[in-house]
Amino acid sequence: MTAPLGVILAGGQATRMGGGDKGLLSLGDRSILDEVIARLAPQVSGMALNANGDAARFADLRLPVLPDSVAGHPGPLAGVLAGLDWAAGQGADRIVTVAADTPFFPRDLVARLAAAAEDVPIALAATREGDRVYRHPTFGLWPVALRDDLRAALADGVRKVVMWTDRHGCGQALFPTDGCDPFFNVNTPDDLEQAREMAS
Repeated sequence: MTAPLGVILAGGQATRMGGGDKGLLSLGDRSILDEVIARLAPQVSGMALNANGDAARFADLRLPVLPDSVAGHPGPLAGVLAGLDWAAGQGADRIVTVAADTPFFPRDLVARLAAAAEDVPIALAATREGDRVYRHPTFGLWPVALRDDLRAALADGVRKVVMWTDRHGCGQALFPTDGCDPFFNVNTPDDLEQAREMAS
């Protein structure tokens, strides 16, 4: 089966970081987005970036930039929809999404999500801490066939990812943490310092 297309979700407002594009922050000699792209590229058949505002600030990445088609920054589901609409135009049947502020996600993300979606249309990444399982809803495998359903759900005010995914049957790809969260994301200046230490 052909590898899915990849969509990097960078449409958030980064309020805890003081605004701006978290993905463009430096981890040393590369940006967070450079790290995300390097991890995702071998796992997908093509990539795009979901981001709002002036696309020119991402020109160096040489990726299609997909703005939300739903106004008001409704969250990651709007980015998923933008990715699904783009993928439909490419003739693809699935996309994988990753977050633009999570530079250390697993190098086997797509393979594990695909395995978790064998009997259901959608799969999300998850990790376990003790007895609790935490889903990471910006890391998912999504079928293009559900894009109009998602569009209708957003129009109805649905904003929480799992509220929509659980309607359709959602697989779960459980990733080991081994003392380090593979889905560690950069939300604050302290997180950025920690990410720089991890990158070095």
